Amino acid sequence: MNNPYVKTLWFDEIVDPITEEIIEEGTPYLAAYANNIEQGIYNAYELIIVQDKEIQRLRVQMEINGRVPGNSGAFFDTLDGYSNKLVSLDEETIVTEAVSAGATTIKVDGGEGFTAFTQVTIYDDVSHEDVLVTAVHADSIEVQALSNSYKRGAVVARSNVVVDTVNKLMINCEWGTFTIEAGEVI
Repeated sequence: MNNPYVKTLWFDEIVDPITEEIIEEGTPYLAAYANNIEQGIYNAYELIIVQDKEIQRLRVQMEINGRVPGNSGAFFDTLDGYSNKLVSLDEETIVTEAVSAGATTIKVDGGEGFTAFTQVTIYDDVSHEDVLVTAVHADSIEVQALSNSYKRGAVVARSNVVVDTVNKLMINCEWGTFTIEAGEVI
């Protein structure tokens, strides 16, 4: 153990006070031991970060599950970059033929991305409502009976919600149109 390239420190060394002879060498402390300890600390730190992200994702899932009718807890951001079956559903399509109140089939320009038993919002510049999708086809979406009539060009999209931070609830958002004017100051 007299390698000149390995620096060894000895802790708790017991020396004879008269002869200065080493009675007990104590515990050797090598750089390799220190590196092993540092690597263990770093690995524990990385594990804490991974677990914190997982806990944050689970908190979001528990908090949002059931807050919006029909969302099945899958209409939110996981915040950690991992989908883990939790996907933000932002599909939308355009109504290709006007529909009357009471209709259950909406002709659309594509039903890709929509699934049965999820909630959607249909809206135009006059009305809006949330309905449950009952079936999806290539050019139409079947829903519960509509309460309002909608023009050609109306939008069918995943339900739009806003978070009420005071009451800690998700509420439906109002749709509408706005007029914006721009002017030039000289």
